Amino acid sequence: MKKELATFAGGCFWCMVKPFDTLDGIESVISGYTGGYVENPTYEQVCAGGTGHLEAVQITFNPEIFPYEKLVDIYWTLIDPTDPGGQFYDRGESYTTAIFYHNEEQRIIAEQSKKRLEESGKFNKPIAVKILPAKAFYPAEEYHQYYYKKNPLHYERYHIGSGRAGFIKEHWGDIHE
Repeated sequence: MKKELATFAGGCFWCMVKPFDTLDGIESVISGYTGGYVENPTYEQVCAGGTGHLEAVQITFNPEIFPYEKLVDIYWTLIDPTDPGGQFYDRGESYTTAIFYHNEEQRIIAEQSKKRLEESGKFNKPIAVKILPAKAFYPAEEYHQYYYKKNPLHYERYHIGSGRAGFIKEHWGDIHE
């Protein structure tokens, strides 16, 4: 089976796992940290700032079953792509958005997709998501992995309370329900 990686930063990584996790062709969705310069950072270090890392998910997928372009399309529907300062309730560098590409084809797909979203008129502010080359990815602590399964009530309260669920519903409808 052919495998590729896709890495997306979209604010709190807890909310970035569930929408990808059950799709055919997705082998795993790992929460972690990337884009920074500190080796093996901890959650506390990343949240405190100064490591350069963003909370992100790294998806192992089979592109013959689920193409990268579809992953990018889903990514846009999980975030506020116009917010340069974080996502919803979570503010600061570690919660900013980025698509980390693993090869030239992914870079091109991500840039074309971003351009289509900008030109769509769906948002009245500029798209703030950065498109960056992939860097070392460090899996988050075990208690963060598949958080929506381990702590479903807390996950749902956070997903709704952070403002993410309402934003998604307002801009994309019931796409993830």
